[in-house]
Amino acid sequence: MDYRPIERAPGAFQQPVTAEQIRAMCRRAFGKHVHVRGAVELGLGSYNSTFRVDLDNLRDLSDNPGATEVGGTRPVILRVAPEQARRYRSERELMRNEHASLPFLAPIAALLPRTLAVGFTHEILGRDYMFQTMLGGVPAPQGLAAYPRPRWASFFAQLGAITRDIHAVGGERFGRVAGPTFATWTEAVLASLSDTAADLEEAGLDAADLRQVAAVAERHSEVLEEVKEPRMLHGDLWTVNVMVEPGAAEPTICGVFDCDRTSWGDPEADWTIRMAGRRPGTERDAFWTTYGPLATTPEAALRRQIYRARHVGAIRLERYRLGGTRNLPETYDEMRDVLGCLHAAS
Repeated sequence: MDYRPIERAPGAFQQPVTAEQIRAMCRRAFGKHVHVRGAVELGLGSYNSTFRVDLDNLRDLSDNPGATEVGGTRPVILRVAPEQARRYRSERELMRNEHASLPFLAPIAALLPRTLAVGFTHEILGRDYMFQTMLGGVPAPQGLAAYPRPRWASFFAQLGAITRDIHAVGGERFGRVAGPTFATWTEAVLASLSDTAADLEEAGLDAADLRQVAAVAERHSEVLEEVKEPRMLHGDLWTVNVMVEPGAAEPTICGVFDCDRTSWGDPEADWTIRMAGRRPGTERDAFWTTYGPLATTPEAALRRQIYRARHVGAIRLERYRLGGTRNLPETYDEMRDVLGCLHAAS
């Protein structure tokens, strides 16, 4: 077996998986007859450990149309979640959350990798894992670089349409697809802010500003209560989680992956909406031509500041986990701006 893990420091968040554990996971998922030719850890993402695994002797495995065969082998993707003790409470059971959300992502099913097998028993190793088909194409950041920047507009228009289709799916309660769920959007937002603040404080970071936002949100719960119908949110849909067709005349989306942060909520709270609006006057504006305009009421503007704070808190936590303490002050600067906007509007 050609095993190529990424070398990391002993205390790194993403912990190693042994070659024998990969063999055991493959045998359990595909049968004892399967032969693991190779496993290469991919440097994609900062949460799950992701491997391309090349397998021989697979039986009745239907590949995603975009997948390729190399040397008679079948490539699959293996994703291994962090140990439970290493997870933040605001990121609980993300892989299980993705697995539960797949039926609700039916509008974009043709773009998603197929789930081949999952393991949540912790019998082989004390971590969840999932096998998926390997998507064709190239990562969007790499693929977009092959086109003049003005032609990126078509990519963002496609992303707007995909996001609109996801947001059109309705649910029954607010919160993570796999739970916890809440009867009201106010409860879901306040729980999210509280969890993130607690994670930051346990990490030794100041979260007073996030708790101030939570207090404002609670005082103005009637604004959040205007959101009555839970809608499907992807939670992490942007260029880094999208594949594009190589060599197409225009940047063409052919795959979407990493759907583990899905939830039910207000579409305007989704990560994609934040990112699409961050650089007005650029090719990102094409997103709105297919997605549609955002609400313009004062109440909607107030809600968007609360959502902005949720994102900034999550960014602060992620930067800390990745060791990026140098960029932490930027999150405090932005949160001060959020608080200023909230106080001006309330």
